[in-house]
Amino acid sequence: MFSSPDVIEASRKFVCVRIDSYASEENQQIVRSHLNGRFENTAFCILAPDGKERLTRSGRGPRQVFSGAGSFADSLAAIAANYESRGEASKAPVPDFPSFKLALNVASADQRMLILIAAPENQLAAVEQRLRPLAWHPKVQGRFHFDLASDGSWKAPLSKESNGDAGIYLIRPDTYGLEGEVLQHLALNSRLEEVMKAMAKANAHYAETTEKKIYGEHVFEGRRKGISIEMAVPYGEDRDADGEIDHGRGGRGRRP
Repeated sequence: MFSSPDVIEASRKFVCVRIDSYASEENQQIVRSHLNGRFENTAFCILAPDGKERLTRSGRGPRQVFSGAGSFADSLAAIAANYESRGEASKAPVPDFPSFKLALNVASADQRMLILIAAPENQLAAVEQRLRPLAWHPKVQGRFHFDLASDGSWKAPLSKESNGDAGIYLIRPDTYGLEGEVLQHLALNSRLEEVMKAMAKANAHYAETTEKKIYGEHVFEGRRKGISIEMAVPYGEDRDADGEIDHGRGGRGRRP
């Protein structure tokens, strides 16, 4: 559904927010608020610009709210028609993750390259603002993940090509998002055209040399190898809404 060209085009008129269900207790409560107190791995709802009013009912995903990709795209277009955009997409903040560890894991899961923007804390805001037109360029948006960092937590999982200097890093995540290979390191003051050209070249190579994951096989192999990702809250679902993870129904595993 999300790969449908009609859905992709319709979604450009929305601010799409992706919440990692296991990143924090706060995130989990947001999911519960859309599922009548239950906690399941995913929840979906379209909200008004105030972030509070619900314009659709909630469900596990868009297929539970809309009948199919065509219906979904048409419904998105109809909803967007009621809300005139007042801002410029090129001025929207660069997408960011709460931690580099999570950014690397999600980029691996989505099979996208990760663009790390590392800078001293007193420079990061200015760098982020300068890179906004790049992040939201039609040839870039939706094709990469971004992460902003000012501390050194991002250094350890990267390949030896990383020297820890500030800059823009083009990173290829490994199969399970535990490590990343630096394909190129650009200066923070690089021209946006230069950065975009480097991203396009690296992404083309990544697409040509990366085998598409089959979810079931990927998870099975990860568990067989004992690979796990620790998150802030326990894995599993609380389908009876008693506030506790339902052990025995998806509560045993860790995210591979």
